[in-house]
Amino acid sequence: MSSVLYYALPALGSYAVLSIFFLRRPRLLHTPGVPAFRPRLGAHRGGSGERLENTMEAMENAMAQRADLLELDCQLTRDGVVVVSHDENLSRQSGVNRDVSSLEFEELPLYKEELEVYFSPGHFAHGSDRHMVRLEDVFQRFPRMPIASLVRHFDRNEITIWASEKSSIMKKCQAANPEMPLSFTRCRVIRLLLLYYLGLLPFVPIPEKFLLCFLPTIINRTYFPFSCSGLNQLSAVVTKWLIMRKSLIQHLEQRGVQVRLRYLRARRGLAQPSRHRSAADQLAPWAGHPQSLGVFTVNGANDIVSSSGYATGT
Repeated sequence: MSSVLYYALPALGSYAVLSIFFLRRPRLLHTPGVPAFRPRLGAHRGGSGERLENTMEAMENAMAQRADLLELDCQLTRDGVVVVSHDENLSRQSGVNRDVSSLEFEELPLYKEELEVYFSPGHFAHGSDRHMVRLEDVFQRFPRMPIASLVRHFDRNEITIWASEKSSIMKKCQAANPEMPLSFTRCRVIRLLLLYYLGLLPFVPIPEKFLLCFLPTIINRTYFPFSCSGLNQLSAVVTKWLIMRKSLIQHLEQRGVQVRLRYLRARRGLAQPSRHRSAADQLAPWAGHPQSLGVFTVNGANDIVSSSGYATGT
């Protein structure tokens, strides 16, 4: 036993030293990609906290508040039109129990007069524009905003991101257009954290260019809710400790992976992003209320992210 420890302990010590060394200096092993754009303030569902989600009115309002990235979800209609819609089923958005894929574009119903704001229960967004829009219309309205064949047609491969929580959907997106940069799926984030805590991350290639990260409190409330408030608080603390690691975020940034913080709460929580910004210089907010977070915006390219559930059709 002692002879095993005699060799094992120095080997583990050397491994730990090398892992920490390359974690802090990843460019010695990896050449970072040059980003085509660096968004600083993203509008969730086009700015769903201030206008009806995914409408042209919401997007124009977000851009007026100096948002430089619009996060959109896409669905495919029966006649093959790519429309901007978060849900496949229209019950929540329009009160019509039909799937987008079962209707032609001209048959799509109007949005409800008010919609509850995602992650803000009890708060509702209103707007005069209640129409669903085609993705093509968004491209034409915002000609240099960073979404399969439409992306190639409008020459947007470098300024559009494939983003989905599901690995199965991400594979379809990649097959439709492999030239677009990728974001981490849920499984890939778990793998990323395992590699980080095992010390293997510096030695593993990373194909993704973006990590779109929720605040730990949002992750806890959405994916792991507990009936006991004490358990919720404890879970949020543990999740924050696991994810918001300064060395992890700095390592990703040095390797050309942009970390973008999904900040989706209302105005009362505006102090929270400032505390998290110490984790990395490049953390940028991602908000449903772009006006509330306009203080974090800097001038730059106007880009759209397609956080697509079915942009390629299923």
